[in-house]
Amino acid sequence: MVFFGLLVFGVALLAAIFWAGLVQRHVHIWFIPYLKHQWRMRSIKVAAGSPIHVLFCFADHYEPYCAKATHEKAMARVKRWTDEYPAIADKFRDADGRPPQHSFFYPQEEYNEAALDEISAFCKQGYGEIEVHLHHDQDTDHELRNKLESFTKILHTRHDALSQINGRPVYAFIHGNWALDNSCADGKWCGVNNELIVLSETGCYADFTLPSAPSEAQTRTVNSIYYAKDDPLQPKSHDQGRPMHVGGKPWGDLLMIQGPLGLNWKRRKFGVWPRVESGDMPDDTIPIAQRVAAWGNARVHVEGRPEWLFVKVYTHGCVDRFLAHLLGGAMDELHRELQSQFNDGKNYQLHYVTAREMFNVAKAAESGKSGSPNQYRDFVLPPPKNRSLTT
Repeated sequence: MVFFGLLVFGVALLAAIFWAGLVQRHVHIWFIPYLKHQWRMRSIKVAAGSPIHVLFCFADHYEPYCAKATHEKAMARVKRWTDEYPAIADKFRDADGRPPQHSFFYPQEEYNEAALDEISAFCKQGYGEIEVHLHHDQDTDHELRNKLESFTKILHTRHDALSQINGRPVYAFIHGNWALDNSCADGKWCGVNNELIVLSETGCYADFTLPSAPSEAQTRTVNSIYYAKDDPLQPKSHDQGRPMHVGGKPWGDLLMIQGPLGLNWKRRKFGVWPRVESGDMPDDTIPIAQRVAAWGNARVHVEGRPEWLFVKVYTHGCVDRFLAHLLGGAMDELHRELQSQFNDGKNYQLHYVTAREMFNVAKAAESGKSGSPNQYRDFVLPPPKNRSLTT
């Protein structure tokens, strides 16, 4: 009896320690939903004989002036991207003959004409598109609205960026410090409880912020493409929502397109804690082959179209140590592994997409389209000027 009591105590103590470790990194927010998602995916099958189409989007929190860089330093970072990235990208092609695409989410607060001219010229070569990023703190909805409207206007009119609908520029969004819709408990790095509404009303077609783990801003909803409805009196309204599905219609205020999130039990910290896989590049602690497989296994898709997998990963491409690593071989290794696992031409077909194209394909799935998603890159939103000028 004493032994049994000690055994129960020991198991309970280990469970408490394990849970404390999860809480420390805010994993407790999404741990149970993640397990439910993984269990639900076990019952979802792809029709026999149908290839799985993997849509790969590389979203870059592109901050040339990070770490209080001088203009010269910032431009050197930009120039390194434009000089070195094509040599890497040109070695690879997806199932449609397209090279890897890079989505530059450029911060409003770091606006610089010369830097964006350089990036826009780079996009005209066919390597990516520009979208909107923003760091802000203790803001108001009025101030936020002004920032977004003025920034999107200048991106479109001065730099030929952003798609346009009915004469108005539209954009994808990533929130700085992950704090979308005032989602940090202490109210830092945002301040706007009705941010989803402001984003929608200023032309945002989808948010690409998530996942944000290990931040407390991470939602309970994981590995999903879903609509969120804003409660203007409460923060973090996107914590839950309605999944996008084939035959469905838009709901709420904003579409959320999440990247993969999960736990890697094969690579444990101190041999105990599973590492969090959130699609953050680069990460030297886990082999890239293992990471690419995990991204596919997250099974992010529009409900009812499981053969179209959405893989959105991210980086901070102008942080010097990341820039050196990415352009020093990590990008090459990444695309070799994507080709190996997801582009055999029979079981898998790889499609390099920008954030805008990923949104378009999601909308095509919602509308009931099938077959190759390559047909739907411009399904709803046309290319921006600096892409339509390319041949």
